[in-house]
This record gives sequence, structure tokens and C-alpha cells, in this order.
Amino acid sequence: MRARKLFTAVDTHTEGMPTRVVTAGFPPLPGRTMLERSHHVATTLDGWRRLLMYEPRGHQAMSGAILTPPIRDDADLGVVYIEVTGCLPMCGHGTIGAVTAAIETGLVDVAEPTTTVRLDTPAGLVVATATVEAGQCRSVTLTNVPAFLAIQDAVLQVSGWGAGGPTQVTVDVAFGGNFYVICPADALGLSIDPGDASSLIAGGRAVMAAANEQLSIVHPAEPAISGTHHVLFTADPTTGAEGLEAAGTVVIDPGYLDRSPCGTGTSARMAQMHARGALGLDQPLVHTSIINSGFTGRLVGETTVGGTAAVIPTITGRAWITALNQLVLDPTDPYPEGFLIA
Repeated sequence: MRARKLFTAVDTHTEGMPTRVVTAGFPPLPGRTMLERSHHVATTLDGWRRLLMYEPRGHQAMSGAILTPPIRDDADLGVVYIEVTGCLPMCGHGTIGAVTAAIETGLVDVAEPTTTVRLDTPAGLVVATATVEAGQCRSVTLTNVPAFLAIQDAVLQVSGWGAGGPTQVTVDVAFGGNFYVICPADALGLSIDPGDASSLIAGGRAVMAAANEQLSIVHPAEPAISGTHHVLFTADPTTGAEGLEAAGTVVIDPGYLDRSPCGTGTSARMAQMHARGALGLDQPLVHTSIINSGFTGRLVGETTVGGTAAVIPTITGRAWITALNQLVLDPTDPYPEGFLIA
């Protein structure tokens, strides 16, 4: 076997959503911060990201986490998050997958019943607490970066949806590690149901395009984090056996649905609900996905980000290892950076 490039990875899924946890194959990444390292991957090593995420090794809904040494002295691991469209500041399901992979393959010191892993991410420090039994990671609770409602009650003119010209919808924009346009599904006549998947994707792409064109979406403390690649369609919360429950699904550029409830999306939704008086501190929210998998979210404190009122979210979910991979690039492969068919 000839190989021009070799990557080692642990594949996982978090409540249905894949994460390819890359443990070897990248050189030491330069940068004074993880955000700079993420930018280096996006600008200098982007062909490798495409190779790992695109077909034939990946697919349109693939995502990943590149593990590196941390920059911060108070962190155990550094992480650069990748997906089909590029690099992300933060990824909740990817963090749960990365922590599960690190624990179950011995990349970090493991203690039972609780192991704490501190991750240096492009969005800031993320602390994950894992429940471990007989060496197996049973669940992960991550304390995410601060989340906040950035724009409330923005009126968008959404082209390419409905008849008779643009459709007007009212949305919020919230940050939970990434920016999310939060839109009630019924505003476009949709529901959080697999049968509506193609329409949800089409509607989400239309709303995303309108938001990026008509709104100024910029992080108040990190101007390099701007714009949105995510639309969170929501249904009205209900009261269930475990407290407040809310269904949602995230449409991700270039056009696929998050199979999990989405960790950063759950954080953004909790920040939105808190700002609107619909969710209190220490009140659990069971956030369910389009395949009915769930994360339990909780707001554990208040803070500010660049002068903007914010909350500190925690997310609890589960991940499972699905494969131990060595991904090879043959020097004669005609598709060295993979391909996508939209």
C-alpha cells in the first residue's frame, strides 16, 4: 500500500450526529490562540479538512474535531472543529464525541466515577465532566462558553420561499458558540419531523441567506466570529416528565440537518429563552432533535460578553465510538481533496 498522507481518527456519533476525532496526521499548528490555529487550518490546510469531511471518506453531514496540545495552561486538550463548510469556533456534539473518544482510548487520565477534561477551543475554555463506569463514558456534561441573545425580533424578507414574492418572518439571533438564526418552524408552514426534512433544508438555506444579507451578525468581543451558517427551527416548548421540553432542528450550510439536538444550538436557544423570560437559571431544558434524541441543558450563571448580557450554559449528552480509522491518501487518487454532490 502506498500512502501520500495518513490520518488516524476515532469516529463517534453523539445522539446521532457524527464526529471524526482526528488524533494524528496534522503537523503542530501555529498560533497564539486556538482561534488562530483554526484560521491556519482554514487557510493553509483546508485541503486536508476537505479530504476528511468530503466524500468518499465522509459525507455532507460529516463533522470533526482535530485534537492538538492546548495553548492555555489550564486546559488538557486543544481542539479545532471542522465540518463540510469549514472550521467552527465551537461544536457541542463534537466536544461530547471528542471527550468520549479521549476517555475510552486513553488519551487523557481517567478517574471513576467522574473525569474532568478541560478543552482549549477557538471560542474559549470549555470544561467537560464525564460520568465513567468500568472505563466506559456514560455521559458528558460540558460547561460551554457564554451564550447570549444578539438580535431580537428581526424581520427578514426571505426570498425563494412561498408564492407571491418574499416571505416575511420574525427571527432572533443568538450565540451559543456559533451564531444561530432562531425561527419558529410554523412561520414557514413546517414541522420538526423527518418527513419535512427537504423542506426544512430549503427553508433554512433561504432564511440563512436573508439573515447574512440583511443583518449585521458580529461577536461583540471577537469580531473574527461573524455571520451565520446555522438556522435553528423551533417548536413551542411543552412540559414533560423531566420538566420543560423543546423540539428543534438545525439546518447547517450548505444544506443538511443536524441529527443531534446540537450543543451550541441548545445553548443559543437557552440564552434566547432566558432573555425572553421563558427559562430560569438552574431550570432543566430537554432539547430534542429531529430523530428524537435529546440533550439536557441548564443555565448555571449569568455574565457579560463584550458588554452584552450573557448566560453560562451546560449541556449533557452521550456519544458512542463507531470506528477506529486510518484514513489514507493514495498518491494516484484522482480526488485528493474529495468531492461533494449537493
